[in-house]
Amino acid sequence: MAIVNVSLQVIPNVPESQIYPVVDKVIDMIAKSGVKYEVGPMETTMEGELDLLMEIVKKAQGICVSEGASRVCSVVKIDYKEEGVTMDEKISKYR
Repeated sequence: MAIVNVSLQVIPNVPESQIYPVVDKVIDMIAKSGVKYEVGPMETTMEGELDLLMEIVKKAQGICVSEGASRVCSVVKIDYKEEGVTMDEKISKYR
C-alpha cells in the first residue's frame, strides 16, 4: 500500500474559548496513533497508508462531538500517487 499525505483541519462548533482545547485533543490522538505528522497553523498533515489516515479522520470527528461540538466542519486534503508521496520530498528544501 502506498504512503500518502492527508491534511486535516477540524472546526468544532463549540464556544470560541473551547476551540483550541478540542483541537488539542484531536492532535493528541494523532500523535498517539504513531503516524508521522506535522502541525501547521491551519491544519495538521499526516503521512501513512490511506486507510489508516482516514480512520484517524473519523476518530477526529468523534473526539469533537464527545467534547461537546454540536457539529464539526472538517477540511481534508489527500495527496496520493501510486508509488507513494512523503512530506519530506515536498518540503525538505525549505528546512
